[in-house]
Amino acid sequence: MNVGIIGTGAIAAKHAEAYRNIGYKVAACTNRTAETGMAFARKVGAQFIATPEEVAAHPGVDFLDVCTFPAYRLEAVELGARYGKHVLVQKPMAIDLDTAKRMIEVAVKAGIQLGVVSQHRHDESTLFLKRALTQERLGRIVQADAYVKWYRNDAYYARPVKGSWSVEGGGALIGQAIHQVDLLLYLIGAVEQVFGYWQLGALHQIESEDCVNAVLRYSSGATGVIQAATAIWPGYSERIEIHGSKGTAIVTGDQLTTWDVQNDSDDAPPLREQSKSGASEPMAIALTPFELQFAEFGKACSENRAPACSGEDGYRALELVEAIYTSCKEGRPVSPAS
Repeated sequence: MNVGIIGTGAIAAKHAEAYRNIGYKVAACTNRTAETGMAFARKVGAQFIATPEEVAAHPGVDFLDVCTFPAYRLEAVELGARYGKHVLVQKPMAIDLDTAKRMIEVAVKAGIQLGVVSQHRHDESTLFLKRALTQERLGRIVQADAYVKWYRNDAYYARPVKGSWSVEGGGALIGQAIHQVDLLLYLIGAVEQVFGYWQLGALHQIESEDCVNAVLRYSSGATGVIQAATAIWPGYSERIEIHGSKGTAIVTGDQLTTWDVQNDSDDAPPLREQSKSGASEPMAIALTPFELQFAEFGKACSENRAPACSGEDGYRALELVEAIYTSCKEGRPVSPAS
C-alpha cells in the first residue's frame, strides 16, 4: 500500500516508521510549512507536494493518513471522497460531533473507508482482555476505570493552538485520554450517564482542562471513573482497571500487569512488568500497535470493508468526551446522545 501523509509533525514520524516496518510506502506528503514538509519527505523517501488536494489526487497514493491538528479533518475526508482515496485520521477524529457525523456521511456516500487511529486496541493486553471479557472470565463487570495522570511541560503548550477549543477541541481528555475512553467503550460497552468536574488551566496557561474527573454509569449497570490530566508531575503510566465478580485485570501503560481471577484455568494471561507510556514524553510509545492497526486498515481498504476502528468507533469516543465536557460546563449528569 502507498500512503499520502497530510501533516508531518512528530506523530507523522512515528507513522512513517510503522509503515516502513510493515512494507507500506509513504509515497507523498504535505505540510503547511514547506521547509518542515520537505525535510520530512527527504527523511522518509517521499515526494513533498504543496497541498493536501495534490496529495489526494496523486495516482500513486492508496490512502490518506491525516496527522494534522484535529480541526482539520472534514476537509481531508472530502478530498478523499473527491479522489476516491480511503482516509485514516489521527485521534480525535474531530473537535465536535457535527463534524464527525459529516465525515462519516461523506465517506459512506463516496464508498471510501474511514478509520481512526486508536492503536491501543491492538496492544497484546487489549486483545487478551477482549477475548477474556467475551468469555466472561472476570464474571459480571462491576467497575471499569481509566486513569491518565500525565504531565506536559510549558514548552508543550507554548503554541497558542495547544489546548485550545477551536483547534484541538479541548485538553487532557480529548487530546491524551481519548485512547482510554475508546478502550473502555471497546471492552466494557456503552456508557449511559456521566458526571464530571474539571479544572481549566490548573497548571498551564491554556483555555481548556488539564485536569478532569468523571464518574460513569455503563449501560450494563457497571460504574466507573475516568481521570485525565497533563498537570500531574512527573507523570505516571496510564492505567485501565476492570473489576468483575470473579476478579480484577489491570493494564498499565500498554501491558497487562495484574490478573487476579478466582479459579481461572484458561489460557495464561500475558503478564508483563515493563510498559510503554507517554506519561511525560509524548513520543515514548510503542510502534507495534501502530503497525498492526495500519496493516489492518490497509487490508480493510483492499477488501472494501470497515476497518477495526472505524469512523463510527471514533464518533462514539468523541461522543463520550463531549458528554463529559457538557457535564463539567453545566454541572449536571449527562447522557451521551446515542
